[in-house]
Amino acid sequence: MTAQSDGRTRRASRIVAQIPFLIVAALVLVAVILVLADRWRRGAFVFGGAAVVAAVLRAVLPTTRVGLLQVRGRVFDVVAMGTAGAAILWLATSIDALGTGIDQ
Repeated sequence: MTAQSDGRTRRASRIVAQIPFLIVAALVLVAVILVLADRWRRGAFVFGGAAVVAAVLRAVLPTTRVGLLQVRGRVFDVVAMGTAGAAILWLATSIDALGTGIDQ
């Protein structure tokens, strides 16, 4: 294996390691678009779902493949993201749509 192909392999593995983070970032972007489109409950639901997806990905993927989803230890990351995601999902489904009578 030459030095050039070894460099390409390392670069490709660094890019592949960021795919879980990019999936979660895409979900957060969808949530932001929904909130900006005045669909805040759906946006909050998608945002909470993104946090739960991040927790699941952090739980099942090896540390070398989670990229920027790794903040602290695996247990802390999973518990923190899972708890935040569950709380956001609960809030998104339980709060009335500001008395409008319309589910946003």
